[in-house]
Amino acid sequence: MSLEQQSKHQRKRRVHHFPMLKQRGKKIVIVTAYDYPTGLAADLAGADAILVGDSLGMVALGFGSTIPVTVEIMIHHTAAVSRAAKSAFLIADMPFMSYKISPEQALQTAGRLVQEGGAEAVKLEGGEEVAPAIAKIVAAGIPVMGHVGLMPQSVHRHGGYRVQGRDEETVGELLTAAKAVEDAGAFSVVLEAVDPEVAARITASLSIPTIGIGAGRQCDGQVLVLSDLAGMLPGDPPKFVRRYGTVFEALHHAVQAFAQDVRSGAFPGEENEY
Repeated sequence: MSLEQQSKHQRKRRVHHFPMLKQRGKKIVIVTAYDYPTGLAADLAGADAILVGDSLGMVALGFGSTIPVTVEIMIHHTAAVSRAAKSAFLIADMPFMSYKISPEQALQTAGRLVQEGGAEAVKLEGGEEVAPAIAKIVAAGIPVMGHVGLMPQSVHRHGGYRVQGRDEETVGELLTAAKAVEDAGAFSVVLEAVDPEVAARITASLSIPTIGIGAGRQCDGQVLVLSDLAGMLPGDPPKFVRRYGTVFEALHHAVQAFAQDVRSGAFPGEENEY
């Protein structure tokens, strides 16, 4: 059976798919992608959801952080992934300063990501402070995924990329934040760089699924950036990543071989001519 035929046999995931998996004790698979080829790879592989993360700022655009990513950039990349996401549920990140000014601003951003980008849900970072925005977006009919723990858009406030939940005060803050996200109507919440024991406590305390990234195995699901798990960039990945491929190495060797063939006159051959 071809990849395209496999895709046709996969049912489209909807928002109710995720709490159902939690209730059944089945793990949720989410992959962060950022264009048509990466979205297609995730969709055909059977991911439950594709997250168009603002991490595309670093892995696709070469920025040093997520901060420079704009709403227009997110719409552009979400639309590309939406053309590939035939089975996976499609979630788009709401970028820096696009939702914290007011709930009305948050709803406008979410609406654009859905209407112009083709997203089926949006994700935003924060706890109690973004609960009114989550509630307003959900009330308008747009599913919301929360995000607590290490929040890349607030990395300067965190003092860098540090594991969260290493002291009792922070543990309480994380539990409160996750509960606020659930109470506001989010259908799931990402736990990033959270101490595994704390992530397990949060997971047990919520009725909505938790999606871990560097938060241990007790979360209801896991998310990784496709370029990290596939080795699409050089260098060592973060500790929380397991690398399943060496795509950058393959691309590098392919271009080297092409260059050698062009310079030697071996390409194009007769079979490449019309």
